[in-house]
Amino acid sequence: MAGALFTFGTAFVIPLYTTMIVAPHWDWTKKLAETSFPYMVLGALYIYLLSLSWTSETLRLMFSSKYWLPELPGITRMFSSTITVASAWIHLLAVDLFCGRHVYLDGLQHNVETRHSLVLCLMMCPIGIISHLLTKAVTLSLRSMKGDQAVEVATVSL
Repeated sequence: MAGALFTFGTAFVIPLYTTMIVAPHWDWTKKLAETSFPYMVLGALYIYLLSLSWTSETLRLMFSSKYWLPELPGITRMFSSTITVASAWIHLLAVDLFCGRHVYLDGLQHNVETRHSLVLCLMMCPIGIISHLLTKAVTLSLRSMKGDQAVEVATVSL
């Protein structure tokens, strides 16, 4: 069961990323990005897998220190379960897609290229976010410089 839901969740996000990357200005892509449906599906999958993975010792494994802070050895033991790993994967897919959606919509709003950042969001989300922020900063800076040069050229020609 965990394997099938893992595969379904992975396959489920691919068309969403594909449309944002291949057809970013297509009306259907914008509608897909603005809907909550993918997050409801991934959220339901996550809740289901999480409920299957929860055991009587889950909290003890997560918060094994005397200060009730997570500790790596407990988390490692907790993730030895296939169902727990599958639930964590669905969690990552949902968060990565949410961030990818933000990158996509922000790119549209500011007319900034996002395809490379979306690929990175799919594979390594934090790097995709950094990529987008750098791309946006460079793009807006270059536009600003071009705008200043256009003003200077217009002033000189008068």
